[in-house]
Amino acid sequence: MTLRHFLRDDDLSPAEQREVLDLALAFRDDRHLRRPLAGSQAVAFITDKPTLRTQVSFATGIAELGGFPLMVDGSLAQIGVRESISDTTRVLDRQVAAIVWRTFADSRIQEMAHVSRVPVINALTDGFHPCQILADLATIAAHRGGVDHLKGLSLAYVGDGANNMAHSYLLGGVTAGMHVRIGAPTGYLPATDIVARATDIAATTGGSVTVTTDPREAVTGAYAVATDTWVSMGDEEQAAQRETPFVPFQLNAGLLSHARPEAIVLHCLPAYRGKEITAEVIDGPQSVVFDEAEFRLHAQKALLTWLLETSDV
Repeated sequence: MTLRHFLRDDDLSPAEQREVLDLALAFRDDRHLRRPLAGSQAVAFITDKPTLRTQVSFATGIAELGGFPLMVDGSLAQIGVRESISDTTRVLDRQVAAIVWRTFADSRIQEMAHVSRVPVINALTDGFHPCQILADLATIAAHRGGVDHLKGLSLAYVGDGANNMAHSYLLGGVTAGMHVRIGAPTGYLPATDIVARATDIAATTGGSVTVTTDPREAVTGAYAVATDTWVSMGDEEQAAQRETPFVPFQLNAGLLSHARPEAIVLHCLPAYRGKEITAEVIDGPQSVVFDEAEFRLHAQKALLTWLLETSDV
């Protein structure tokens, strides 16, 4: 039996990532292009963390693929507390075609995938946000003229370099052959093992990795510039102490001016205007954040279709 999961960005090879991104652009043009869940088959969507875009895009996407989105409230299910992850998975995988989980520690979804007999998709964990990066890459490709044009582009991310978005930008970006630059304050840099893994991938795709504490160095000449909240879910008690070191990394008009004139601005949302990004930038002509939010739908439909058609289950 062949079974594929998507727990982190490097679970897809460069060729496989390209297939998914090409399909995402095709779904953008024809939302009912493929219906692998027709019948209909159910897909379990479990959320342990607050959600809007993830829930809406997966629920809508599963329905458009011909399936039924089975929404599971993690606070009620209490997976790993009321019932073990292993037992929960064995209940679900007999009844659904795939499992999508938005949770905390990466070890939780890894344990689920180890047991599951159907594809498991990471809808966000503390370490990675791979579905968001597929959407971001598809957004860049759509504005650049296709997936072929991702290779060789510079993507800058400024802000919290130790969070799940930075880690996924590193892995997903270099898988696409991009030059990924992370600009973050000292003490908030990406995990060394993720940087090492991204560097290894970049050596095979023609991409590159730069980690810097200078936001201007990160952004200069970049085609796409991204940021994220300075306070990730679970870090709320650190909000006050985080603000001062992050101020120089705010994505404002001055910082953006160092990117390419045609640079686009990305933010996975929700955004805190006046904090990590100014209203002038996120609401300005270079912002594509709502295209990016829409591409969650197309990219996740493409991913689900690819996993279901690749897995022999």
